Amino acid sequence: MLDLLIKNANIVTPEGICKGSVAVKGEKIAALMDDTFSPEARLTIDANGNYLLPGVIDAHVHFRDPGLTEYEDFKTGSTAAAFGGVTTVLDMPSSQPIVSTAEILLEKKRILEQKSLVDFGLRAAVTPDNLDRLEDLVSAGAIAFKVFMGQSVRSPWLHDGYLIEAFNRLGRIKLGVGVHAENHWIIEHLRNKLQASGKNYPLAHLESRPSVCEAEAIQRALLYARLTGIEKLYIHHVSAKEGVEAIRKGKQQGLGVFAETCPQYLILSRQDYDRLGSVIKINPPIRGDEDREALYEGILDGTIDMIATDHSPLSPEEKLRENVWEATAGFCGVETLLPLMLNEAHNRRLSLEHLARVTSENPARAYSLYPKKGCIKVGSDADLVLVDLKKDSEIRAEELHSKTKVTPFNGRKIHGSIVSTIVRGHVVVRHGNVDESPTGRMLSPG
Repeated sequence: MLDLLIKNANIVTPEGICKGSVAVKGEKIAALMDDTFSPEARLTIDANGNYLLPGVIDAHVHFRDPGLTEYEDFKTGSTAAAFGGVTTVLDMPSSQPIVSTAEILLEKKRILEQKSLVDFGLRAAVTPDNLDRLEDLVSAGAIAFKVFMGQSVRSPWLHDGYLIEAFNRLGRIKLGVGVHAENHWIIEHLRNKLQASGKNYPLAHLESRPSVCEAEAIQRALLYARLTGIEKLYIHHVSAKEGVEAIRKGKQQGLGVFAETCPQYLILSRQDYDRLGSVIKINPPIRGDEDREALYEGILDGTIDMIATDHSPLSPEEKLRENVWEATAGFCGVETLLPLMLNEAHNRRLSLEHLARVTSENPARAYSLYPKKGCIKVGSDADLVLVDLKKDSEIRAEELHSKTKVTPFNGRKIHGSIVSTIVRGHVVVRHGNVDESPTGRMLSPG
């Protein structure tokens, strides 16, 4: 007997959409079949013609557990993920203590497996103090490494001396490394000038981080990767046209570079600073319409591989400031990723097939999780999300499941809604109800 049968679905894959049923045995997809077959199952879900997509992989979240759980913990963060159709998250090392040793990573794994509703991977930080112990983090199961090329929220950054030393070591280890690509010194210089002249309005944040900061840092990271033999370089939260162009050239040169952008860079623009105030503050900043169009072009031509969120919950007290320099950068995102991008699909910026590619298949491939994750195929994990594209909804901050709920998308009308989220065959969310069992497991490459 099957454990789960989802019938009468429009099954979305990067190759196309087909009508049929998905059969699940244990944690795996056992069969794909047309609706003329109706095998017995312990649970049968009639999709009623709704669309079944591979579960979303959000490759960039800051759940900050352990140590900073006043903002988010893995119970609330993974609940928000499940309500948003996200079945796997890749967590940044910005918990406390920062994930810089194998012992810290394994203790974090122990804590999270008691809380998480979805599967997760753990990134490890590269710091000036752990360059001799990076191999231990690989052995402990890190999904990838993370390097900050400039100062950001609660995260250590590496100047070029440490950066090239780190890349040399990482090139030998053969585990991918992601970079927050911004030029620290340009930002510091411009921020100091703006503050000295009393410019503290929201748009000053963008003025302190022009696109050259991102483009220069990306070009530098690509150069270091080429010189040191880095096989997988992840460029996080690409926001600028010049950044897209630099990545495109890197790919044309044969470098193993994978690029990520986020809904905020695809949907918002500099015109939203006056309306949203300091809520919009994030690093790198929201930019102009030209940048937004370049990001979409990059998604469509394959320069941008994936859409993630940089989910970074913060309290209203930290976000809602008259002086933008006093506001902290970041906001919620994991629960709104798929709804926002379904809306973009409805507006014909993306097809559903391409959406499945950039939210599921590509991140799974980039982080060596495919075909276990990222696809609706026999033998793959039964990570699935059922969406109703006939039902309109609205993002309401107070209804989000994160611990702190500040979002620039509050009040935004959405075409489509999440019906069910299934993690390895386990129905976690269905029609607004959640099974809070901590069934999530840690993932490692391969």
